[in-house]
Amino acid sequence: MSRRHAFVTGAGSGIGKAIALALAADGHVVSLAGRRAAQLQAVQDEILTTGGEAFVHDGFDVTDAATIERGIAAAIASAGEIAVLVNCAGEAPSAPFEKTDPALWSHVLSINLTGVFLVTQAALASVRRAGNGRVINVASTAGLTGYAYVSAYCASKHGVIGLTRALALELARTDVTVNAVCPGFTDTPLIDGALDTISEKTGRSREEARASLARSNPQGRLVAPDEVAHTVLWLASEKATAITGQAIAVAGGEIL
Repeated sequence: MSRRHAFVTGAGSGIGKAIALALAADGHVVSLAGRRAAQLQAVQDEILTTGGEAFVHDGFDVTDAATIERGIAAAIASAGEIAVLVNCAGEAPSAPFEKTDPALWSHVLSINLTGVFLVTQAALASVRRAGNGRVINVASTAGLTGYAYVSAYCASKHGVIGLTRALALELARTDVTVNAVCPGFTDTPLIDGALDTISEKTGRSREEARASLARSNPQGRLVAPDEVAHTVLWLASEKATAITGQAIAVAGGEIL
């Protein structure tokens, strides 16, 4: 399964970047999809420096069906059929439920849930043509449990897991598997934003805020992006052919 084409959304930073680098190191040609060209080009440069192959698809908005169609078509033209689709683009703004207005709710669900639906629908025919296809959705432990002050985020990630399970059953008799990876609190720029919010609202220092998040993990630490990437890499491999419809927590035992 070497030199297969992997398409990764949200590939410019954090978990998406770690996944793109891991897939490239494993021999995949990687399409780097996201909104910000500079971030994606930096990831591409890192892949090219290590002898890998990657293409940048910037301006890729997971909420816009026309943009998605163009991006998927360009990726296929550049690197062939998409064998591995990784939906990683996402946002996690926080607000108390009573202050979560319809605009915030719609924004979060459009990116985190509807975005997965739109990208997968656009890419699925190519994934099926590629053979031994993989759809891997980066959800969250928030899709397996609840957290206060992120009701829209939790709802969106629960939706991603439900979508994953439904599509896995539809495709069970094909050679396409569909799974979700559910990281706990992970050391990424997304967490940096959460630390700022916690510090602002509670008066605690960033170090204290970081420690409070780490305590939710029984291992007493934040998850490393590479640990999530390694799980994705396994799901993308031939070794995981019998794994489908699963929501795999990468969270140090937080979810049992």
